[in-house]
Amino acid sequence: MREILHVQGGQCGNQIGSKFWEVVCDEHGIDPTGRYVGTKDVQLERVNVYYNEASCGRFVPRAVLMDLEPGTMDSVRTGPYGQIFRPDNFVFGQSGAGNNWAKGHYTEGAELIDAVLDVVRKEAENCDCLQGFQVCHSLGGGTGSGMGTLLISKIREEYPDRMMLTFSLVENADECMVLDNEALYDICFRTLKLTTPSLFYSGMLSQEMFRRVSEQFTAMFRRKAFLHWYTGEGMDEMEFTEAESNMNDLVSEYQQYQDATADEEGEYEDEEEVMEDM
Repeated sequence: MREILHVQGGQCGNQIGSKFWEVVCDEHGIDPTGRYVGTKDVQLERVNVYYNEASCGRFVPRAVLMDLEPGTMDSVRTGPYGQIFRPDNFVFGQSGAGNNWAKGHYTEGAELIDAVLDVVRKEAENCDCLQGFQVCHSLGGGTGSGMGTLLISKIREEYPDRMMLTFSLVENADECMVLDNEALYDICFRTLKLTTPSLFYSGMLSQEMFRRVSEQFTAMFRRKAFLHWYTGEGMDEMEFTEAESNMNDLVSEYQQYQDATADEEGEYEDEEEVMEDM
């Protein structure tokens, strides 16, 4: 069986994850105690993808639940399906991350990460053929974003040949840049009135978007705005310099691709004119 190991982190990730398990349990005909109460054989055909079957006949979610404070874990335990999870798979701290990414990634989160990885390894070792991991977390706040990205990088290092699927919620943001190729195509077609949009125009839009983000980032970084929130938790200022450099490199790459595509389209148009003259 191709098993999947589920991980949920932070308040947001655990809330989403808890609802996920409610839905999956309902689909497989599993009640809040882990007993199968379904009526169709098909419900049990692939149940081992997400569940471990205990010796007593109960189905236990293959899940790891983590947070940097106990409150979220208490909420999960008292929820509709709180008793279905393996008790040892609840891993939590006491201090919280205080909506600070650096705390989740460098200090409090870094202190708890080994305990989480121990549970991840134990679950992975019990699999016959581990397909991969799925992680529910938030990109805002501290635990889901900071510790969540730390955990993903650690899992990547230890299981490089396994699939990594993330359900990442963007919250606590005044503006969010999510690039979607279909949306960019729609802008070209509806707003720019281009009858045959190509990757050339989509690249122009992406380049402009990244350029504006880079300018805003540089302006804030030069004023050291909010920098102390992160350096105070062990984050090196050079990481911000590296991020600025990477963003500028990305804009340059889009520019190079745009110039190359423009040259190719120009050559293609010249060839069409020659063919028409012939």
